[in-house]
Amino acid sequence: MTSGAWSDSIPGIGTFFVGIDVAPGRYRCDDGKGGWWVRFTGPGGGDPVGSWPLPAGPTEIEISPTDFAFETHIGTYWRRIAPARDPRDGPAAEPRPVADPTLRAELDTLVARRRPLLWLAPLTVLGLGLIGSPLLGSLWLVGLGMLAVLVALGTPSVSLDLRRARELERRRDRYLTPEDFDGPARALLVRTQGAVDAVRDSEVNREGLLDTVDNSVTLPRQEWEIAQVLARQSRLRGEQEEMGEAAELPEVKAALRPLREKLDVSVEAVTRRVEALERYADRVRAADEALRAQRHLEALSEKAHEYDELLADTVRDDLAVPAIERLTEQSDTLVRTLRARLAQAAEAGDELPPAP
Repeated sequence: MTSGAWSDSIPGIGTFFVGIDVAPGRYRCDDGKGGWWVRFTGPGGGDPVGSWPLPAGPTEIEISPTDFAFETHIGTYWRRIAPARDPRDGPAAEPRPVADPTLRAELDTLVARRRPLLWLAPLTVLGLGLIGSPLLGSLWLVGLGMLAVLVALGTPSVSLDLRRARELERRRDRYLTPEDFDGPARALLVRTQGAVDAVRDSEVNREGLLDTVDNSVTLPRQEWEIAQVLARQSRLRGEQEEMGEAAELPEVKAALRPLREKLDVSVEAVTRRVEALERYADRVRAADEALRAQRHLEALSEKAHEYDELLADTVRDDLAVPAIERLTEQSDTLVRTLRARLAQAAEAGDELPPAP
């Protein structure tokens, strides 16, 4: 998986952090027979939910935005078939974890360095078997051969997952969880992620029609930068509340007043940034509507000849011409509308703050 962009598929074996490695949503595997999966729900993944063994045939799962991680062990892979929720259903109740967009590539590089060593483990076991077989007999070699197979199947994936988890814990300052935000910050982060999801899951984005805005890079960076500011605001708000409750002296209140004013200015600034993202998402939704309408008209235009033949069989041929011309005019109008809305979406994307 590339940095800054979620993949629409999940490998069959491994542990993946929601919001860092994989996007929340509905996933499907074509055949999970005998495999299993675990969703680590709750704060920090402390409430796991799983299924084992999976039946033969297709299996679907829903990875929630509030899940901490997803572990899987199947022979195929998971394919994302739908976003976690419809944006028209309203904002999610809880934000998902947010990570520095460069973190995943960094972790992948560190884990990949240990991969060759892990794959040498089965050869090491077989080597011990060959050395010990003259003394302990052929059964010793057979037993260690079976052990080598088990090591080859299980050790690399498990060890790499543990290594990845340890490296992630060392970089705690590079990702944020819902527990890092207070109520006001969570509300703004939910709005941010709703706008990001709306753009990322839009048809015009998937088809590359928003080519003036690199959403795979821009959106994760915007989400991470906003989340960092909101986390700092949450911490400072908490400190101000503690100081305000503990101190009744006028001098302390006077000292707190300018700090609160600065915090209010910061909140207003990040709110404007969130609103810019929401305007971008609104323009993208409008472009999606125009694109769908254009496709419906294209489908109607393809059938126009059938209506022409029908009219020719029942009335004079010249009666069919105005109907076909109207369809053509409607199609041209929608094409112009789609282009205008794509331009508006691009302009809204240009309003987002540039990279520092």
